[in-house]
Amino acid sequence: MPYTMYCDSPIGRLLLAEREGALVGVWMEGQKYFLGSFKEDREEKTDSGILNKTKEWLERYFKGERPAVQELPLAPIGSDFRKKVWKILCEVPYGEVITYGEISRKIAGSHGLDRMSAQAVGGAVGHNPISIIIPCHRVVGANGSLTGYAGGLQRKIKLLMLEGVDMNHLFIPTKGTAL
Repeated sequence: MPYTMYCDSPIGRLLLAEREGALVGVWMEGQKYFLGSFKEDREEKTDSGILNKTKEWLERYFKGERPAVQELPLAPIGSDFRKKVWKILCEVPYGEVITYGEISRKIAGSHGLDRMSAQAVGGAVGHNPISIIIPCHRVVGANGSLTGYAGGLQRKIKLLMLEGVDMNHLFIPTKGTAL
């Protein structure tokens, strides 16, 4: 049975979820796609080793430390394509950003293709079930647009600033469907 635990953070309350000793979710209350495809019955458990380790990871992160993604056993639920996108996100260093197009080119190249849809990548990024730890907030548009973020653009900005991203070339779009 999956277990969950709530924890407070500087960007709001987070719901953590684990199954069989691996982290399957970190969601911000009120975010788009809250719980995503995680529809199973679950039980709150405050003495879960992995959930407590995740809570400690997040506390360190919000103090400005740079804990490694690899410190936690991750098992995000999603298609093979989405998992490939999330794996690439885990490789984006603190303080840096990547574009949807760069991700799509990496995936296309790994399959011997000339191109792949940046929109498909955007869908995978938006449905990332392990927010913050799998750093989907580090993805921006090719022109520097902060585009959308399932947790809200203000949270995205706070996370990027916490990580020391140079915000001078980034901007909040005034129009679009990803606001």
